Amino acid sequence: MKEIPYKIYLEENEMPKAWYNLRADMINKPAPLLNPGTHEPMKAEELAPVFCEELIKQELDNDTAYFPIPEEIYNFYKMYRPSPLVRAYCLEKELGTPAHIYYKFEGNNTSGSHKLNSAIAQAYYAKMQGLKGVTTETGAGQWGTALSMACSYFKLDCKVFMVKVSYEQKPFRREVMRTYGASVTPSPSMTTQIGQKILEAHPGTTGSLGCAISEAVEVATSTPGYRYVLGSVLNQVLLHQSIIGLETEAALKKYDIKPDIIVGCAGGGSNLGGLISPFMRDKIKGDLDCRIIAVEPASCPSFTRGKYAYDFCDTGMVCPLAKMYTLGSNFIPAPNHAGGLRYHGMSSILSQLYDDGLMEAIAVPQTQVFEAAERFARVEGILPAPESSHAIKVAIDEALKCKETGEAKNIVFGLTGTGYFDMVAYEKFHDGLMDDYIPTDAELEASFAQLPPV
Repeated sequence: MKEIPYKIYLEENEMPKAWYNLRADMINKPAPLLNPGTHEPMKAEELAPVFCEELIKQELDNDTAYFPIPEEIYNFYKMYRPSPLVRAYCLEKELGTPAHIYYKFEGNNTSGSHKLNSAIAQAYYAKMQGLKGVTTETGAGQWGTALSMACSYFKLDCKVFMVKVSYEQKPFRREVMRTYGASVTPSPSMTTQIGQKILEAHPGTTGSLGCAISEAVEVATSTPGYRYVLGSVLNQVLLHQSIIGLETEAALKKYDIKPDIIVGCAGGGSNLGGLISPFMRDKIKGDLDCRIIAVEPASCPSFTRGKYAYDFCDTGMVCPLAKMYTLGSNFIPAPNHAGGLRYHGMSSILSQLYDDGLMEAIAVPQTQVFEAAERFARVEGILPAPESSHAIKVAIDEALKCKETGEAKNIVFGLTGTGYFDMVAYEKFHDGLMDDYIPTDAELEASFAQLPPV
């Protein structure tokens, strides 16, 4: 085996020229989106008032394996891609493990996270369609930040509904969005009919991604020249994020490395789905034997405690029904610092793979997540985002198991972004003010009882 450098870089000409669609190689395809009124599979013309035309084609395509990356998007990617695959030598030494730990670092761009990979694509297709602007939701703010930057690049208007608790906890993330020209509204708000209904039903609520999605969709469908774009969950988003996994695969092959364990944080599924896509393809085909682990917050445990059922993608129940692991569209997560991992459901692609037994899921409490984040930061020199730190926590746990067994396994995890706008969370952790709220069975059952009868 070649000597492995601290950072494995691909050359610019080695960057993938096409996105990979994992659905083309899945034995069991993800269940289709359903019309909430008829319970029939959604047609392209039914989705057209909400989404951009080209994105609808990507969303509904289960058969095309590769989608060429348009030249303008590819040239934009060159500003920060290929991103490095880093060998965590210092963390390995700190843990005293024989395991080899690698992380794909996606925080090396202005938006600070992997979200820009899909944001620039969605803004491009909106521009090509001749739209005036787009609307969206954001949880921790990474998606809103990325989309506002992409819209600024293409001179599109950008309206962001930011989950209220994050709006209050992360004022600097909010100001970055405004710097790029986006309007940012705390959700739920009184500016939409759905927001007013949610506030009436849940006075004083700190909001959820499901609430913010409902508001963003209402504005998009009622404003001429606008469409709604989403930063996770949807098939099209996992398609764009496949560039993460394709680059990771190419970097590992440069040094003849086969991953034994792949770990990613899971909220809606964008980064995890992108990271694992080529490796899951090989696992399905029998060419790779590896464990794939989704890590979610114990406060919002869609995989580990959710139901695999059709559910609304939003709290206002205006979006299509998706079959996914869900806690119920009415579930309002605790106002913790899991940030972008506070969505009530999970990608239909990942839900199908999990139900097929092709991947695992672990839920972890947030104080343990921040302990892992701090441990990582002190030796690797990067302050990780709270979301990314869920993956760090489990990667460390797996490396310590290798210490017990003496196995030199290759562990790969996704470091989805930096946490420099998340210092309120770090402050609460350091001051001992952070708790580990976990929803009760009774709370979840009350939410499950409201699932649509499909």
